Amino acid sequence: MMGSLHKHYRILLLSYQKNGAVKKRHLVAISEGTVIQGIHCTPDSVELLPQQPDISRPRLRIVVHEGRNHEVRELVKNAGLEIHSLKRIRIGAFRLPSDLVLGKHIELKQSNLKALGWKS
Repeated sequence: MMGSLHKHYRILLLSYQKNGAVKKRHLVAISEGTVIQGIHCTPDSVELLPQQPDISRPRLRIVVHEGRNHEVRELVKNAGLEIHSLKRIRIGAFRLPSDLVLGKHIELKQSNLKALGWKS
């Protein structure tokens, strides 16, 4: 069931390049996809997020529907970029709480389950 839902990720990149710039060629490379476990995986969308005054590193939003093991990491790496941090922010229509930290969980309500495509 979870495989058919879109998964949205926010990626904070390392700023090792000159000016920390993400070029169009990086976005094209990500959108063209990569082979993972013998299967060609392409994201549904790739977006360079606007620069924020309090965050110096470039940020991307990548949406995938497969969710293969390390798919987003491999897409970014194969484009020649390095990830500082990666966070899943949405699954289907369900937006994950921004304060949900690694290793923690929340109890889902019926409305959350519907957003995830569960039928009651």
